[in-house]
Amino acid sequence: MQRETRQRRAIREALEVAGHPLSPRELHEAAQARVDGIGIATIYRNLKALQEDGFLVPVELPGEPPRYEVAGKAHHHHFHCRACDRVFEVEGCPGNLRSVTPPGFKLERHEFVLYGLCEFCVAA
Repeated sequence: MQRETRQRRAIREALEVAGHPLSPRELHEAAQARVDGIGIATIYRNLKALQEDGFLVPVELPGEPPRYEVAGKAHHHHFHCRACDRVFEVEGCPGNLRSVTPPGFKLERHEFVLYGLCEFCVAA
């Protein structure tokens, strides 16, 4: 366990308050509101440490750099807004994917990402 600094606490709080995956840039903006002058290098250093501590996990979307969310959440998927580039959590799962798995194959995990416009971009 790494020591808890003001910067690390600000990053943890930003992730918890957001309630959805954040990119390092989004996390930097949110943490700056809590700790004036926090640098992007500090964000990356703490992302690595918080992953090692098991506090957060990367969210990998095809063709995108990773975003990060708090670890330990129930199985869920993501919605990626094409306009604002934010990623939101989607609760639930589309169903029995074993039914579409080829015969003789063993399904171990799956990724499911929805793409479109979020409610904020639709309203704009």
